[in-house]
Amino acid sequence: MFTINSNGNYVEETNGKFVPPLFNELLGTNDSTLDDEAKMLLISNHFKQIMLILGLDLNDDSLKATPDRVAKMYVKELFSGLNADNKPDVTLFENKYRYNEMLIEKNITVYSCCEHHFVPIIGKAHVAYFSSGKVIGLSKINRIVQYYCKRPQVQERLTEQIAGALKEALQTEDVAVVIDAAHLCVASRGVSDVNSTTITSHYSGKFRKEEPKREFISFIK
Repeated sequence: MFTINSNGNYVEETNGKFVPPLFNELLGTNDSTLDDEAKMLLISNHFKQIMLILGLDLNDDSLKATPDRVAKMYVKELFSGLNADNKPDVTLFENKYRYNEMLIEKNITVYSCCEHHFVPIIGKAHVAYFSSGKVIGLSKINRIVQYYCKRPQVQERLTEQIAGALKEALQTEDVAVVIDAAHLCVASRGVSDVNSTTITSHYSGKFRKEEPKREFISFIK
């Protein structure tokens, strides 16, 4: 149960924690019912509370618009992949060239956000597939990767989501995905290791056979 405290600025939870009153607006509300403008308004107000708690001066010219900037960045950019309306439309073309070898797109930029600490995951994705009779516009592969990057993530799930989306779009199981990325939750805090990266992979269909897998790996080195 939540109650307004004496100064009217916070809502007290039964376990003694305090949250801004705008939290009430989200209680019992399905997130999908909030449009982008409503999300940005709520985030801006909550982020303003965080800045005040940290002792920052919101009258400073450099800081007073920061809550709005952060809210817009979260909703329209970094976490835009949470909005299903932003999922890229995929158009397939007939494989008129009868190209039957693997097609590889490597070094696709991965810029995502660790869901544990909300700091960046930065790296590269390498994708390959065998045509089932259809081919996809190359830029659509990048857009699929970006769509699943633009949300709070863990790299293992990101890898599987990209693979699943490609298999659905390409109408084939013959898909490979490798991601090699640095996690700022490791580099900027805790152990503070700036040199390590994390590699995850998904191999399905023909790529579960040793020879195609080895060929793919040789190309992305």
